[in-house]
Amino acid sequence: MSDVRVSSGPRAALATRLPLVSLLVALLILAALPLYLEEFWLRVGFSIFAAVIGAIGLTILVGTTGQLSLGHAFFLAVGAISYCWLASEPSTLGSRHLGGLGLSPLLAMVLAVLISGLAGLLFSPVAARLRGIYLGIASLGLVFVGQHVLNSASTVTGGYNGRRTPDFSLFGFVFDDDDSGLEVLGVPFGRSERLWYLGLVLVVLAAWFAYGLLRSRPGRALRAVRDGEIAAAVTGIDVTGYRARAFLVSSMYAGLAGVLYALSIGSVAPESFTVEVSIQYLAIILLGGLGSVGGAMAGAVFVIGLPLLLEQYSENLPFLAEPGSGGVTSAEAAKYAYGIAVILFVLFQPRGLAGIAYSLVRRRRAAALRRADGGLPPDGGGTAPPGGERASAGGIADADATGEVASVPAGAPANANSGG
Repeated sequence: MSDVRVSSGPRAALATRLPLVSLLVALLILAALPLYLEEFWLRVGFSIFAAVIGAIGLTILVGTTGQLSLGHAFFLAVGAISYCWLASEPSTLGSRHLGGLGLSPLLAMVLAVLISGLAGLLFSPVAARLRGIYLGIASLGLVFVGQHVLNSASTVTGGYNGRRTPDFSLFGFVFDDDDSGLEVLGVPFGRSERLWYLGLVLVVLAAWFAYGLLRSRPGRALRAVRDGEIAAAVTGIDVTGYRARAFLVSSMYAGLAGVLYALSIGSVAPESFTVEVSIQYLAIILLGGLGSVGGAMAGAVFVIGLPLLLEQYSENLPFLAEPGSGGVTSAEAAKYAYGIAVILFVLFQPRGLAGIAYSLVRRRRAAALRRADGGLPPDGGGTAPPGGERASAGGIADADATGEVASVPAGAPANANSGG
């Protein structure tokens, strides 16, 4: 086994700090975009922010803990509808009476997230008893039962007609178009610009919490449960308890995503949260990389952004047809695109976009260390990846302690070990 030399030279230090520098640059760019982008792009970005938060929660549950869930849409619905009910004043529209508590939007958002978490906690005993596809089918039942229950509670949800989403406000500052004439560097700041910054802040907080969780002792326990429940139990890990906590955290993330979804479209109805939404979120985390926070972000950009872009520019794309004309519409083309992408990634890159990114970063770091050392070690050995790659009972384990690249189930293609 060859010795690995790690240089403390400036190039090696730069290679180590490159991810942090890249993250800061990306945040600065995202913060400046509302000054240059049109309203359409800001609305697309806010929709992606909402999906990112929901995908982070699902990748913690599916990728890090190994629990298959097809009920994510239900928890999004709980968050969205709870916010509308908590933040709205009671009203009557014709023969319809809509209830509401009239709470401040910030408090309503927090309570909506907690209610979604409670819903996930109530389902956790079922999750503790079931595994694999059986758990997926049971969670799928949440979507069907949830839609029926929510449609029946028309006073709260608005039924099939839905209800309007109250504007969000923070300490008197309303995230909507108003007559204040707010401008930043000569750019009018209306609803889209304000919601962009709200979404950006919430995404940063959600990602920061997820990274902290995955690096902590509970995060290591969740990965141990995923890699082998018997082995985890032997080491003293409360398997049932951690599976329940994973559902709690995942459903809270989904609840927050539901609130942002309601704010993005301005109204919400139970019929909006179908099985297709759950499958869409599974596609996001599969493309991004199971267990990867950064992968969830990248997957959301592709799966959520692509349909909106195709719809916006459908008139300029000759292979797209208008709805009802018998051809391929923009929505159908987007489904074909990310469906094919999921198949290709499962076959040829099971670790998703996160695996590709990790492989590229590892090679850049290795190249920087070789340049700093003046070449390879005398025995020709390479440079070890940061944190090392460890094998697991389930297949390919996490690339590092953060859980950034989750294990690929046994039986995956042989090239799963390639990392790119």
